[in-house]
Amino acid sequence: MTEEIKRSYLEINSLKDLQESEKPSDDYIVKLIEPTDFQLNKFFYKNIGKNHKWIDRLMWSEEQWIKYVSSKNVKTFVLKNNKDLVGFFELIIHFEKKEVEIAYFGILEEYQNKKLGSFLLSDAIKKSFHENVERVWLHTCSLDHKNALNNYLSRGMKIFKSEIVKI
Repeated sequence: MTEEIKRSYLEINSLKDLQESEKPSDDYIVKLIEPTDFQLNKFFYKNIGKNHKWIDRLMWSEEQWIKYVSSKNVKTFVLKNNKDLVGFFELIIHFEKKEVEIAYFGILEEYQNKKLGSFLLSDAIKKSFHENVERVWLHTCSLDHKNALNNYLSRGMKIFKSEIVKI
């Protein structure tokens, strides 16, 4: 069975265009995962992705995960509520293009619909621009959380490309 999916590519070209969302409380903190821990990336990918058909990495071996998270171009951040894991984002820094791709981004299901995604996205965009880049971009699709596209647009990102893909 074939399904048509709408994929949208969004970008923001300046930190001054960010429509920042407030931190929900001091109980929430965003931290860079150092040293890298592929198990955390894998945990978030599987748990958030199960509702959105994230499948491309399900077949990865431990070696593939380790190689990916160990790349100098990849940074993973987690959102915590005190000690509880809430969400994450992965940044892929394209130094030669002076841009950052927000490769994966999400909130665990039990924390969704609490405005945490808008806070986490604001932080992802800010951290991306700290890499001395001129552009931050990502893509989303109609399989993602129902508020995903709205969140990106509300933070000041603009759609630069849309397409229909069949899966």
